[in-house]
Amino acid sequence: MADVSRKTARLTVDHLAELPDPVRSCLFWELSPVDCARLDAQERIAEKERWLSGVLRDWGSCGRVVRVDGRTVGHIVYAPAARLPGAAALPTAPGSPDAIVAATAWIEPGLRGGGLGRMLVQAMAADLVERGHTAIEAYGDTRGRSQGCVLPSEFLEGVGFKTQRAHPT
Repeated sequence: MADVSRKTARLTVDHLAELPDPVRSCLFWELSPVDCARLDAQERIAEKERWLSGVLRDWGSCGRVVRVDGRTVGHIVYAPAARLPGAAALPTAPGSPDAIVAATAWIEPGLRGGGLGRMLVQAMAADLVERGHTAIEAYGDTRGRSQGCVLPSEFLEGVGFKTQRAHPT
């Protein structure tokens, strides 16, 4: 069996172009629901790139990608809640003021279940600990209706997150 190269790297604007839709254009977290609804598909992609560039410039790394044999096959995005206005619209918001929000993650469907999601979460945690952050929060989708914009609650539980405030959705 051939060796497969699996590694994580910091998320950049260039990596966004390698991700499929709707992942590449999801602005669930980056904009308020009203602002997001005003944009068409191309505008959403451009806005996602602007958001990422701004956060990278002002706050630093806000995501990781996982690459298999040089190809981007997944990502995770995280930032302070103030950088993720969509979080304020969730029923269990607000989170802890000192926490970083693990907003979304995605793995190519054919590669799910092989530990790549766990690699991303571990890379995120290592980055945040190195930068002095001690709390990570996430909002989990319990109904499977988020289309890749909100993390499935089962995934979050599988990588060690615990429910703090339950909600039916």
